[in-house]
Amino acid sequence: MNDRQNRRHQMFIRVREFLATRINDFSANGVVRQLYTQLIEVITTLNTYAAQQASGIGQARQRTETRGDARLALREALQAINRAARTMGLENQFPVPPFSNDRNLLSAARAVARDAVPLQAQFILHELTEDFLEELNTNILTFENEIAGQQSAVDDHVNASASIDDTVDDGVEIVHKLDGPIRNKYTDDPGTLAEWETASHTERAPRRRSTNAPPLSSDGSTPPSQPTA
Repeated sequence: MNDRQNRRHQMFIRVREFLATRINDFSANGVVRQLYTQLIEVITTLNTYAAQQASGIGQARQRTETRGDARLALREALQAINRAARTMGLENQFPVPPFSNDRNLLSAARAVARDAVPLQAQFILHELTEDFLEELNTNILTFENEIAGQQSAVDDHVNASASIDDTVDDGVEIVHKLDGPIRNKYTDDPGTLAEWETASHTERAPRRRSTNAPPLSSDGSTPPSQPTA
């Protein structure tokens, strides 16, 4: 969760704890108890989505690394075939595409895997291994799976992030609805009202301290401070 969401989350927990010790003050079938139950559900749901988000981010990072390894292995297989093809005068038929586009790399690899079949014996005579086509097809499949796996992990944490936004909004609405009944209940209890205001307050993000550096003189140095009158 981002800083704003974390601050809301912490506020929900404070409100829950405020009510947990006072819930018997409120009507058994009243609004406050109903909203209290809803808030507990919001916190539980937020915890679940936050875990999904963190897991998705971690898996996406891991998949980025393994996708890079699979990309490199596939390019190396194509480069070996291209080297043999150059000797055979067929380098244009078995190119190695630029590094910048994974989809183009896959398309080129599939074309090479198809076009190399009738020339397999000749490639082997140019010192490619006897199973070079099987290795190429394995590398293609591995790379395809890594691309799909990375996208799935990205989708997981993006979806979790969107769900967190919605759940935080639900929690804020619940706290707003609680404010009136709680103020009515403790209208003659300023101490408890002060505790409620503290619990339901969302802290602002800390501001960065601005440093107003003195202007530089014409030679680039900082001029001495001027005495005050």
